[in-house]
Amino acid sequence: MASENTFVLELTLALGSSAIGGFLAHRLRQPPLLGYLLAGLLIGPAGLGLLQDLEQIEGLAEVGVAFLLFALGVEFSLAELRRVQNIALQGSLWQMGLTTGLVTVVTYLTGWVTSPGQGGFLGLVLSLSSTAVVLKVLTERGETGTLHGQVMLALLIAQDIALGLILAFLPALTQPETMGITLALALGKFVVFVAGAIAVGRWFVPWLMRTVAATESQELFLLTVIALCLSVAWLTAQLGLSIEMGAFVAGLMVAEVDYADHALGRILPLRDTFACLFFASVGMLIDPMVLLNNWLIILELVTLVMVGKALIIGPIVLQFGYSVKTALQVAVGLNQIGEFSFVLALAGFTQGLITERQYLLLLGTTAITLVLTPAWMGSAPRLMLAFKRVPVLRRLLRSLAEPKLLAVPDTLSGHVIVAGYGRVGQVLVNILQNRGYPVLVIENSEAALQRLRMRHIPFVYGDADAEQVLEKTHLHRAKALAIALPDPASTRLLLQRALALVPHLDVIARSHSHQEIDLLTQIGAREVVQPEFEAAMELGSHLLRTLGEDREEILTVLAGIRGDRYRSIRG
Repeated sequence: MASENTFVLELTLALGSSAIGGFLAHRLRQPPLLGYLLAGLLIGPAGLGLLQDLEQIEGLAEVGVAFLLFALGVEFSLAELRRVQNIALQGSLWQMGLTTGLVTVVTYLTGWVTSPGQGGFLGLVLSLSSTAVVLKVLTERGETGTLHGQVMLALLIAQDIALGLILAFLPALTQPETMGITLALALGKFVVFVAGAIAVGRWFVPWLMRTVAATESQELFLLTVIALCLSVAWLTAQLGLSIEMGAFVAGLMVAEVDYADHALGRILPLRDTFACLFFASVGMLIDPMVLLNNWLIILELVTLVMVGKALIIGPIVLQFGYSVKTALQVAVGLNQIGEFSFVLALAGFTQGLITERQYLLLLGTTAITLVLTPAWMGSAPRLMLAFKRVPVLRRLLRSLAEPKLLAVPDTLSGHVIVAGYGRVGQVLVNILQNRGYPVLVIENSEAALQRLRMRHIPFVYGDADAEQVLEKTHLHRAKALAIALPDPASTRLLLQRALALVPHLDVIARSHSHQEIDLLTQIGAREVVQPEFEAAMELGSHLLRTLGEDREEILTVLAGIRGDRYRSIRG
């Protein structure tokens, strides 16, 4: 009974301290997982020593890792990957391959590792970026729908898939003398497992989920999802593969059935609870004295990782035909070490691929890069301005920013320029074309360009806020400019540059938040539209008609709201 009470106390300490740490991290605008790490460090053996026996907590933490990868598998979307599949698949292979190769050479030559296998493992750990942190920052900045946001997420999805394969082949790195046989055996097991998983996922899992869902018992549905996740994870462990690999594949099985969203909704609370235990358990292994005694090495590692990965990622993005601006934004957005690197580093440590000192240094380096990520992602515009101040770089940027795939008639005049051919831009173009007005689109997405070519709509390929691109649009002969870009920063910059070239141009802009309405108006936009407010106004208009209001009065009310730039409904 005493041991049971001790376990309950330790579990309460771990969860309670993680909650406090996560709350403080959130208040400081940092990823919650950093709070979990610090909480674990505080209550662990190297901190206050409130927890000494970590075995039971680590057992629960392993379940947390399984749920993390299971949820990732359920959330995985092939449709999202297809939109930028070339850079997602080929670009991620180049990025991970170059990072791993360079780290292997540098660490082996400097004596930081004793074998190329260990150097390769360190390279794989450093090549992963943070899906959780990058996605959170993109969401907060309203940039998930931008081109650079889509490229980042595509690369991150590919990295997450690669993580499962890395964990499957990890044992081969521990046996360099028989690496060929070990790799062949691991590959054979992997192929057998995947073939079985496809068969089970196609015929058994859908029947099982439908049968359980028909009972309309939420408890039974949740238990079935948990059992499926853990049983497949256990099976992969028995095959000599990783628990994480099995959990990810189990998630992919569920992702293909109609009840995937419901299963994800039920499993997310468990995932978050047990995952925080995993990060807390990692924090318990951190020795602050090791970090303090090696602060210079960690500072060097952070600099090498963030600068080195940015220098690798940027040229790769450029090679796929994206602009310098997009390449820079992606480079500074993915130059950290990811949260799943904790999983990989722990697996490598337990299998003897890295020493305890190397493991602790990796933990410290990873934590610092995650802390720096939000500020670093916001530095791209400032870096572009700094580069343009250097004459050599300014000439290089101008040459790289030249618009490509130009399809603009020289005689084009009296046209409306639409910047952005996303959901909003497509509707605008349809309205204008249906009324017979000439249109010119500025777009930097190859998928959107294909649609424009098929419809024979004139376009300029490039970033709409680039001066070289604007010069090709015959802006001085245009009737108006409609800005429908998903990126708030690009919207502001385009508005400023367009009005600098043609001060009296009629510009209408889309606002991404109510804070931007006054700012865009002050810059010079004739009309600023806020989509959420417009949707609410249409709903309100319908309700007022239902309540018997006169149509003319309703139109007067809506005109008044738009006339004062939504001030009366901003709250």
